[in-house]
Amino acid sequence: MVENFAGALGHIFNLYNFMLMTLGVAVGIVVGALPGLTATMALAVLVPFTFIMDPATGLMTLGGIYVGAIYGGCISAILINTPGTPSAIATTFDGYPLAQKGKGEHALVAAAFSSGVGGVIGALVLIFLAPLLVEVALKFGPPEYFWLAIFGLTIISTLAAKSILKGLIGGALGLLVSTVGLAPIGGEMRYTFGFYQLQGGIELIVALIGFFCIPEILNMIADKKIGSGQVGKLQSRTGVAGSVMMALIKQPVLLIRSAIIGAFVGIVPGAGGNVAGLVSYNEAVRWSKDSEKFGTGMLEGVAASEAANNSEVGGSLVPLLTLGIPGAPPAAVIMGALLLHGLRPGPDLFIQHGAITYTFLLSLVVANVVMFVLGFFGAKHIARMINLPANYLAPLIAFMTVIGSYAIRNNMLDVVIMVTMGLAGYILRRLDFHPGPIVLGMILGPIAEKGLVQSLMLARSQESIAVVFFTRPISLVLIILCIISAAWPVVAGFRKKHSERLREQTVDGTREVTADG
Repeated sequence: MVENFAGALGHIFNLYNFMLMTLGVAVGIVVGALPGLTATMALAVLVPFTFIMDPATGLMTLGGIYVGAIYGGCISAILINTPGTPSAIATTFDGYPLAQKGKGEHALVAAAFSSGVGGVIGALVLIFLAPLLVEVALKFGPPEYFWLAIFGLTIISTLAAKSILKGLIGGALGLLVSTVGLAPIGGEMRYTFGFYQLQGGIELIVALIGFFCIPEILNMIADKKIGSGQVGKLQSRTGVAGSVMMALIKQPVLLIRSAIIGAFVGIVPGAGGNVAGLVSYNEAVRWSKDSEKFGTGMLEGVAASEAANNSEVGGSLVPLLTLGIPGAPPAAVIMGALLLHGLRPGPDLFIQHGAITYTFLLSLVVANVVMFVLGFFGAKHIARMINLPANYLAPLIAFMTVIGSYAIRNNMLDVVIMVTMGLAGYILRRLDFHPGPIVLGMILGPIAEKGLVQSLMLARSQESIAVVFFTRPISLVLIILCIISAAWPVVAGFRKKHSERLREQTVDGTREVTADG
């Protein structure tokens, strides 16, 4: 591991790599600040351009974009009450009231500082927890990989909490798309329709660009989300930055608690940065002596949300790098980038490609420091980008999606597939289908199929399917996790209805007492 760390530091502080990572952070902040453009979209559009780079350089650049985009969402959340990314939803609660009071600079400094602290803590959790989980992953056989894929698919119930049926339909569509090409075990040809280019299946990155970018472009044009012209020039005042940072440094428990919440929410597949921010904000309110002031412009509210959603970045990469299960949609794109560079997530990533893997992990720590510097000095200027008209931005992104999808295999069929999937994704979104389950089905389909077929062959030699699937310790743990994960939305829905019923009974009781009095 020491050799890997030494090699990683050499990669990170190579001037070329460092400059590209810094550029990635800057691009990520700009994209994140523009409402309607998400971190997932930014990563999906730019992944193909890293194909010509060294794997370590490409991953450092993508890590910078991921970190920058998650932070950038806070800028529009604070200044125009519109989160640039879903992760910044909780930041609007106190960030926008601060801006309305003329304290926009206070909120931006608090967001940059807490994002940097949270991001570094999240990256450290990733560095120290991932190798431990890899030790467990080394004991996985075909049945364990099958149950792991099933566990991953149960995340659909979380991603599609509004309609589990639509989530399941989306997951089934993703599984169907994942079967295109040669079968992983028998080698049969499936759904290629005579196109030899489809023998290798549909490129994951092409599908991700289609599902995540094209619908956003069409929504941008239809809704004219960008170019609102609501952000004016922010005036800097002497001493504000120092006083805000000192106020937050005096509250280490708030920052550390929020970062730990963010990291562990990120580890839970499907939860995402918005959940991390909301849970952390809720805990900040719960433990504060001035809880009644939250929502009126509290720096602690901004810090809790931002520390958590940036820490979630590191957490979401833990299950991806160790088990091949993406913890969030941006992590799914990172997985596509790994596969594009010939790196398969799992124990081999740490054993055979240790130097590259630790370069990526350590670069996230450095990227968060760079993000803090760029956010601290540049947020006021980047905020002006929110006024960028959609009629300039949409064609530029559309052009990049075409170039990016073509560049992967120099194949026009990939562009056609990307556009087709994009249009299908747009229609499905209009019908309230979330793209997450579809992509999840595409990623986990091959893992589940290979695990199932190999396990059945194993069972044939042992003459017992039950022994192979239901008696191995890790398989039993994964089966229990599957049941809990699948049942959780039902339990959460029951608890929510029970709480609402109790609240209504309390209100009715209060009215009766008031009427009697």
